[in-house]
Amino acid sequence: MSKVRTMEDLFVEELKDLYDAEKQIVKALPKMAKAAASEELRGAFQEHLEVTKRQVERLEQIFGKLDVPAKGKKCQGMQGLLEEGQELIEEQDQSPLLDAGLIAAAQKVEHYEMAGYGTARTFAQMLGHTEAAELLEETLEEEKETDQKLTDLAESVINEEAMESSETE
Repeated sequence: MSKVRTMEDLFVEELKDLYDAEKQIVKALPKMAKAAASEELRGAFQEHLEVTKRQVERLEQIFGKLDVPAKGKKCQGMQGLLEEGQELIEEQDQSPLLDAGLIAAAQKVEHYEMAGYGTARTFAQMLGHTEAAELLEETLEEEKETDQKLTDLAESVINEEAMESSETE
């Protein structure tokens, strides 16, 4: 990590972290979709993959405006969260119970992203990077929407199916 001497440096470091996190998510989502037993959950993961690709493009746009190369800095936090999800996939057979676990893992990812995007947006606002702040806000809203969709899916179908399937074993 280069030395952070200014708020601008800190902002760029946060963007690099988010950029790497999103790239990791782009790789992980197809595996999560494949592991899902529920058609709705599979669809949600596939839809979020497309959204995530647009979020990567938005970050690249911000890097361009800042005249900074679009490259990430290894996001250890996201790596850990995604590894937890991968362990779940490896340990569980495809089932409603795995789906409930996948939603939990995905929501941890969403909350991590919401924290990062909220911070980056605030830094952008403070630094007068209005367009970057707007783009980061757009992504933050998408992350909140995804989190809500996952909650709705869990509460309306998946968790109930997981309860029923685990009671029959």
